[in-house]
Amino acid sequence: MSDPTPAHQPPAPPLLPHAPRDPHDPDDLGFTLPAAAQTSRVWVVVGLLVVVGSLFGYGYMKHRGAANAVPPPVVQAGEARTQRVQVFKAKVVTSDQAIDLPGSVKALEQTLIYPRASGYIRAWHADIGDKVPAGFVLAEIDIPDLDAQLNQARAQLLASQAAIKQAQAQGAYSKSNAARYQGLADQQLVAKAQVEQTQAQAATDEATLAASRANAAAAEANVRRLQDLAGFSKVTAPFAGTITTRTVDRGALVTEGNGTPMFTLVAADPVRVFVDVPQNVAPSIKLGAEVLVTAREYAGRPFKGKIVRQSGAYDPNLHTMSTQIDVPNPDGALSPGMFVRAALSLPIPHDVYEIPASALYSDAQGTRVATVDAQHKVHYVKIGIERDTGATLQVATGLTGDEQIIKVSVPSLLDGDAVEVAVDAPVAATK
Repeated sequence: MSDPTPAHQPPAPPLLPHAPRDPHDPDDLGFTLPAAAQTSRVWVVVGLLVVVGSLFGYGYMKHRGAANAVPPPVVQAGEARTQRVQVFKAKVVTSDQAIDLPGSVKALEQTLIYPRASGYIRAWHADIGDKVPAGFVLAEIDIPDLDAQLNQARAQLLASQAAIKQAQAQGAYSKSNAARYQGLADQQLVAKAQVEQTQAQAATDEATLAASRANAAAAEANVRRLQDLAGFSKVTAPFAGTITTRTVDRGALVTEGNGTPMFTLVAADPVRVFVDVPQNVAPSIKLGAEVLVTAREYAGRPFKGKIVRQSGAYDPNLHTMSTQIDVPNPDGALSPGMFVRAALSLPIPHDVYEIPASALYSDAQGTRVATVDAQHKVHYVKIGIERDTGATLQVATGLTGDEQIIKVSVPSLLDGDAVEVAVDAPVAATK
């Protein structure tokens, strides 16, 4: 009888003697199991390592194959730094700065019209908004008290004139009487004392005549004064303008003096615009310079004016100088009291170079532009910007005007790089 155990398998270990089986222990088999073979553990570890290694190799080969599938870019000689650019020359312009300041509109002339005679308003002939010429009668005043004073003054003038005539007649008689007594005294027919008495009377009458003439002159001056006051019963416009206020009605009592103004008259062509110019630009203000005045009520309509005068002193608190701008206002669009803005051009006595904003490089090395020399090499030039208008820049320093400047900045260009300058195609002539 042959052995059923295969030849390649080792024989099973014999069962070891065992203590008698414990009937109360369910895990007791009645014999001792042999120890586990060491070779089974080794084969398990080896199998795991083989699996992990296979997975790693598969992933590596797949990644390498994907990398080899994309061909590397082909870079031709001279193509790494050569770029096509457009160039231009800076434009020489006159530098001017414009400062936009708030301002207020005031009338060229403005006055309050008060009554110069006391009385009652008989009629008024102008209301607010009316444009009146110089000398126009704005209102009429009834002046009964002044009329009575004028009549009395005229009567006093007549009395003074009559006193002059009386003094003249008395003076003529006194002179002739003194001369007659002097002749009698020469014949020793009258006493010398009588002659002296007649001469004194003649001198007195002459003085009386002079006093009468002076009284008549005073009475005449009083009459003229009252006549002038009576002329103020008609209130007239001192200059051509517009009535902006009226405070009287018919029958209102007005009193001579600076009590309540009857009318306000303004002349608003041209108007005056006052702006406060800061100290740092006030010295650049030139009399006669043109100014553009704008008001938000008239969008798109600038008003041209000229600087006519400056105050000549700075405000101690704000350090600004008051400046007057005269603006023609024939249609009355600008009214006194309006808020406007004035753009003042402040000329600078030197030229600057204008370049497009697209040519600017602004980085840690400062503000620069890229220029191209005769060998088509790039060179960076530092510039000083005086004014930035948004689309263009006005350069004060760094340029001479002869440079070929790259129109659009290319961040990848380095100093010394070779570039190809684009040449604009000529425009075909039209037939």
